[in-house]
Amino acid sequence: MNTQPVSVERKQEEPINFVKVEESRKFKNFMHAKKKFIVPLTIFFLVFYFTLPILTSYTTFLNAPFFGDISWVWVFAISQFIMTWVLSTIYVKKANRFDEMAEEIVKEQLDKGGNH
Repeated sequence: MNTQPVSVERKQEEPINFVKVEESRKFKNFMHAKKKFIVPLTIFFLVFYFTLPILTSYTTFLNAPFFGDISWVWVFAISQFIMTWVLSTIYVKKANRFDEMAEEIVKEQLDKGGNH
């Protein structure tokens, strides 16, 4: 896994026309892919996260024993830590792919001559 920041080397006299980049089909696909990934993941996280305090405040069924003296509330709370680690790992792997896509878009713009 590459954790180094993505950088594209370019000559200082070749400015990138970011308006052209933003209007390109590749950039629009890139943004759509990011939203398609980030929005559902965020919604899942928030629902899962806020379910525990809501259930413990307004219900009692999580107080039932899971194993011995361990209740379901403890299982749910520990699963939130696991969920956070899993989602973070998934996000880091996907973000690396998004970085590659962004680098391709910038390189493509530079190949077109930056401002053209």
